[in-house]
Amino acid sequence: MPPKSFYGMDRLGLSFELFPPKTPEGERSLFRTVGQLMELRPSFLTCTYGAGGTTRGKTLEVVDRVRQKHHVPVASHLTCVGSTVDQLRRYLEEARLRGIDYIVALRGDPPQGSEEFQTADGGLSHAKDLVELIQREFPSFGIAVAGYPEKHREAPSLEEDLRHLKQKIQAGADVVLTQLFYNNEDFFRFRDRCFEMGIRVPIVPGLLPVTNLAQIRRITSLCGARLPQSFLDELGRRDDESWQFQVGVEFAIRQVRELLAAGVPGLHFYVLNKSQATKAVFEAIAGGI
Repeated sequence: MPPKSFYGMDRLGLSFELFPPKTPEGERSLFRTVGQLMELRPSFLTCTYGAGGTTRGKTLEVVDRVRQKHHVPVASHLTCVGSTVDQLRRYLEEARLRGIDYIVALRGDPPQGSEEFQTADGGLSHAKDLVELIQREFPSFGIAVAGYPEKHREAPSLEEDLRHLKQKIQAGADVVLTQLFYNNEDFFRFRDRCFEMGIRVPIVPGLLPVTNLAQIRRITSLCGARLPQSFLDELGRRDDESWQFQVGVEFAIRQVRELLAAGVPGLHFYVLNKSQATKAVFEAIAGGI
């Protein structure tokens, strides 16, 4: 049975999120990246999948291969989107048989072209329901859930969003992995509010080092994260990829140092199937870990 804490007690927890490649070359590139990231001794790796569950099978293949090749704990994302409870059970059973350690349990975003989440016939409506299903029927899995320092896009208020988060913890979640953010004060306020509400599981900041201005504008427009104007101004000073990479990495180094000084239990990096930026950050802060 995997350690339900997700992290060892002797060092900072570190995890990386991957996504399933669409081409053979993308797959080769992904596993080169994983090999490079393993040099940082991660606690576990996670893998998401396409909207509506379009790459679920590939997700299991990716995490199974990572687990077998590198002997590291792995997590599969799982959402409620477009699935009946029986379909979710079948996925969880296959994940269990493959030796997957953890599940990142999410409600999931509405399918492309839809404005609102629609519960599938015979399906589940909330991440809390999925956590309850896993805890009740597949208790060997560790369970991670999402947290939103700037609140979920659909939540009417941060207070309501935090109530939903607490329900997920009460249902059996073991750790909170946050949405990406670029203002540490947002994370610290979120963490404090969670503590005030009695949430005692590890709350781990999710980070995406910026390497391209156009790309991060697109990503943040989808997830609702805010970019500090001074950071945007510095990124936009030159229309040059190497400049934007350097500026983004330097910002991430400062962000990580401040988070480490504040005693976070771990760091979760959205690596976009690349390793250069994350490795650059860790090379700069290695003495502080």
